[in-house]
Amino acid sequence: MAIKNGRWDGPIWDTHLHLDRAGRFLDATHDFVRAGGTHLCLVHKPAFTEKLPRTLDEVKSAYQETIEIGEAVRRECGLDVRVILGPHPVVWEHQIHDMGIQAASDLHISSVELAIEYCLEGKSVAVGEVGRPHYPVSDEIWAAANIQLEEVMRMANRADIPIQLHVEDHGAQTNEELGSLCDRAGLPRNRAIHHYAPANVAAEFTHGLSSSVSMGKDSISTLIETHANASASWTMETDYLDDPRRPGSVLGPKTVPKRTQSLVSSLLEQYDASEVEELLIKIHHLWPSELYGEL
Repeated sequence: MAIKNGRWDGPIWDTHLHLDRAGRFLDATHDFVRAGGTHLCLVHKPAFTEKLPRTLDEVKSAYQETIEIGEAVRRECGLDVRVILGPHPVVWEHQIHDMGIQAASDLHISSVELAIEYCLEGKSVAVGEVGRPHYPVSDEIWAAANIQLEEVMRMANRADIPIQLHVEDHGAQTNEELGSLCDRAGLPRNRAIHHYAPANVAAEFTHGLSSSVSMGKDSISTLIETHANASASWTMETDYLDDPRRPGSVLGPKTVPKRTQSLVSSLLEQYDASEVEELLIKIHHLWPSELYGEL
């Protein structure tokens, strides 16, 4: 793991990416590899546009499909793939209008229990994405979402499993609220990973949560400004959707490798190569390994 000729030649890890057999699938992961990617967290992708699951057996079938996609990517692309399974909070909110809040919430918690079982069996490394809706909902649904999220955090703490969080974007306020939920649930804040997180990784912004930073075009400058004041781990992600109906939505699979090299170039203008190497080792090896372990 070193910087050679101004470029990082070590591991490059996208810590939140989705794949779909109906999308680009293996072509997307080949793009990631060709750009320099070596590791990825494959996160369960709910079928929002199809019939939502109503039973735990349907959830199990969907989880199994994600596991099999991960196996295919390892086999065909040679990537280190960590699978993350969990019931999406937006699915839960949609299910409420179909099943009622009690039945939807019962299925949600059972789905978390199932995801934890897969983690304990070594087939998954974290629960996610879980959290709360990122758009306005009724006071009743918002209160239920927070009660439910606290219980999910409590379950994750008992199992010693990290969670990836899908939440609204209200800046530091969101992180402060999530940190309080973690404390009440007994979950160490750094075991709660804010997915699609802003690039501000300063302690006063993250409130101790780990960040899976969305690597949009303005992310590098913000990371440069804030990384020295970070108190928790942070990694890089695309949240690539692999949705044929929404080509170009979110970020493409080449983004994290490309942004990594851009970050290196910018850091080398201010720091010695050894200091930059130390940070890149943390971003793409030490921190994600601490969170997601080894397969």
